[in-house]
Amino acid sequence: MPQPTPPSVLRRPRLWIATGLIAAVVSILFALLYVGGNVNPKGNLRDLPVALVNADSGADAGGRHVNLGEQIVSGIQKAAKGDKSIDWQLVSREEADKRLGRGKVFGALVIPKDFSATVTGLTAPQPPAQGKATPPTLTVLTNQAAGSIGSSMSSQAAQKAAHAASAQLGQELLKQAGAQKTPLPTAAQLKLADPVTVNVADGHPLGSRSAMGLSAFYYALVLVVCGMLGANVVNSQVDTALGYLHTDYGPIRKREPVQHTSRVRTLAIGMALMLGLSLVMGTLVEVATVGILDMDASHLGLLWLYSVATIAVVGIGSLALFAAFGTPGMLLATIVFVAMAVPSSGATVPVQALPGFFRALAEFEPLRQLTEGLRSLLYYGAQADAGLARAWASMGVAFVAALVFGFAVTRVYDRRGLHRIPHPDAGTGAPAPAETSEAAEPTTA
Repeated sequence: MPQPTPPSVLRRPRLWIATGLIAAVVSILFALLYVGGNVNPKGNLRDLPVALVNADSGADAGGRHVNLGEQIVSGIQKAAKGDKSIDWQLVSREEADKRLGRGKVFGALVIPKDFSATVTGLTAPQPPAQGKATPPTLTVLTNQAAGSIGSSMSSQAAQKAAHAASAQLGQELLKQAGAQKTPLPTAAQLKLADPVTVNVADGHPLGSRSAMGLSAFYYALVLVVCGMLGANVVNSQVDTALGYLHTDYGPIRKREPVQHTSRVRTLAIGMALMLGLSLVMGTLVEVATVGILDMDASHLGLLWLYSVATIAVVGIGSLALFAAFGTPGMLLATIVFVAMAVPSSGATVPVQALPGFFRALAEFEPLRQLTEGLRSLLYYGAQADAGLARAWASMGVAFVAALVFGFAVTRVYDRRGLHRIPHPDAGTGAPAPAETSEAAEPTTA
């Protein structure tokens, strides 16, 4: 006797509502996080660290000793009181180089040793044999290794401060020149009005194959994605091996015999497999990026260890979420490791230019810590205080938290009898849901 054709699943409101809600949440969440974190970096800019170096030794002019470098520093600090966007850090040149080489500042404004002497020399009478006076200069140092946008913001702020100082000095020089008996030609007056030359230089040079300071971020993102995808593969393969899922090979469907296993043991199997796969994936990521693509990198052994550890920690954290929340855990892992992590990573837009919510996220979101650690490995000679120590500590905390959370939740599920496939004698005597016949009536999609 022919069986009646069941109604299409597309007629079920529940399917449309559930799928629509998930799609809506994902769409608005990713839009708010990705665009919201980067839509107005200048408006959100607060306390961007920039070094200020005054190496000026001063000069004698008009019977008194003057230090125009101190005058510039005082003017910058006075202006900074009403503008909190830049955190000017007054340091020596040696300390500025150290901070540039550790990613602690995004740039620097350097006042040279002979600055006062060259400025005062512009209005001093020049003997014919001496020729033209040396033009005074200020140097702006950039630091793309700390982030290209942050370095650009630092450079703009430093150049603005330098040109403002030049204009202020120009007014004073014109007054001094006007007091002289011999009037200056128009060309000389124009030169005195803006006397300082501003030079821009790279404060911490990078190799040509460093993606202009973004290779650390892209490498970190690859490691996170590998950890998440690896966890998804491990989760499905373990469930397939235990008989919880079917495996489709084209038109062929295969299913292993069901093995009744506790949730704790299932999670332990997945984590052990994830640790093994991390060795393979971490190795291949480094081979592909450094060996094939010739990405600038040093400390290759430490980079390999860091890559393997990162993939393992992200993968184990994802597996813990899968075990605790089931299918929604995959969406939750995507939100934690990607949706909230990328805009708060400080890799493109610096943390100092993010809204307050994202600054708070940056304190614990893994991608921020991972990127800082990779910057240390790739750009700063693997210095511990350049972000590497914090990255390792964060990974350690995340690893322990994933283990504790995952096994605590699965143990509670097991103790309460919330087995994935309950035994028939567990209470109701009903057959296990996953063991129902595969010969059920077909459903029209």
